[in-house]
Amino acid sequence: MRDGGVRRAVVTTTVVGALLIPLGGCGGPGPARSGAGHTDAAREPTAESTHIPHVGDRLQRRIPAASRQVVAVYGDGKDSADSTVVLYTRRGSGWDRTRSWPAHNGKKGWTTDHHEGDKRSPVGVFTLSDAGGVLPNPGAGLPYTRSAAMAAPRWWPKSYWHDFDYVIAIDYNRVEGTPPNDQTRPQGYSEGGGIWLHMDHGSGTSACVSVSESAMRYLLRVLDPDRHPVVVMGDRADLKS
Repeated sequence: MRDGGVRRAVVTTTVVGALLIPLGGCGGPGPARSGAGHTDAAREPTAESTHIPHVGDRLQRRIPAASRQVVAVYGDGKDSADSTVVLYTRRGSGWDRTRSWPAHNGKKGWTTDHHEGDKRSPVGVFTLSDAGGVLPNPGAGLPYTRSAAMAAPRWWPKSYWHDFDYVIAIDYNRVEGTPPNDQTRPQGYSEGGGIWLHMDHGSGTSACVSVSESAMRYLLRVLDPDRHPVVVMGDRADLKS
């Protein structure tokens, strides 16, 4: 799925025990970042906005009308691995800034033309339809697949071993309604895939977005398929354009 592609979420419960982890998209060793021990921001209600703040019309128009939850990922810069994740909830005619967390994205930053192995996260608007992880379901609203096959390889640095304890699939070049580690890529392998929200290890990812364990648990419990959640993600300049 390209920059503007947004597909309808499919609500399906699937149990899979032996799927391969999409190594090309998520995880992968990288340099440690100073100040890696993030803590969650407290709930921070603000005045409602009729648009997602700091997101221009180009991407704003691609948020489905039915969406009532938006996870916005604000990248610090085009070549930066640092970002901020903000959850917005639709209330009446406006969007309420519900909560925010420090985050990481692709270790080389962002791109509007993502390809396998470029170490950049794709800019765009994508649905959030499936979740899973190594750990038991913490009470997720999205269909949740528990599988030991999602565990990070033990040849990765130890700080990465829990990256995939909890994951939420970002519907970029994947089949919705399948476990996050399903390898099917409708647009072809070269277009990249296996883009997830997952737990943070303190530095950039291969292309995913990572946040703290408590943030993942919160998002898993709050995101509701009936509210058609989507992620709007990119560096701040691209988000505004």
